[in-house]
Amino acid sequence: MAPDNLNIEVIFTPSLYSARQIKENCAVIIVDVLRAGTTICTAFNEGVERIIPVASVEEAVLMKQKGYLVAGERNGEKLDFADFGNSPSELMSRDIAGKTLVITTTNGTQAIEMAHGAEIIATGTFTNLAYIAEWLTSLDMNITILCAGWRNTFSLEDTIFAGALTERLVQPQNRYVLYDSTIASLELWQQAKSGLFVYLQKSSHYRRLVKLGFQKDLDYAADLNTTRVIPVMENNYFKNIIK
Repeated sequence: MAPDNLNIEVIFTPSLYSARQIKENCAVIIVDVLRAGTTICTAFNEGVERIIPVASVEEAVLMKQKGYLVAGERNGEKLDFADFGNSPSELMSRDIAGKTLVITTTNGTQAIEMAHGAEIIATGTFTNLAYIAEWLTSLDMNITILCAGWRNTFSLEDTIFAGALTERLVQPQNRYVLYDSTIASLELWQQAKSGLFVYLQKSSHYRRLVKLGFQKDLDYAADLNTTRVIPVMENNYFKNIIK
């Protein structure tokens, strides 16, 4: 029988993950909407078979030497040995269907590494919002939304998404207890949702990526439900569980 009450907790930065309140019967949703989460969703939308996240550049180099395709960046810029940057637009219409992709990023893959050990780890972005929300409501589990942030600091865009996901989760059923961080995220989303793209422009990471020339990626990351995928960790890699 499903528990009577489930909890949703938003963790604003990976540095706060060790202080989380939910530690059992929990699905952890990694959020890095600008850009790792969106890159992962796009790769699956383009037909990638699986994605291996690695936290360090050294691990990515070793995987490249083994013959894997690598998407990688640090501080927003593509790693010199990588096949792709951490860029959804770079993966579109490329010969990647059926292949394995290794990814390493400044923030997103660090958060994934931190969540290892959770019963379920998945990735949510604006581009797969409806699909991951519907799936989560079917799980009968507590939910931790872990924002990747920027170098262990708070990020506006990831917190807005946490609120958007929370709104979707509480709409069909009133069974979730919301922690203070979750309520704050929901309030922020309700302020932002009528003009999401404009609101995201307030983010320091958004401005950082604009300076690096990634406006196309930023426009794409704000589109709702354009990738019908649900990336879920299986062993040490992500698979898309929507077939």
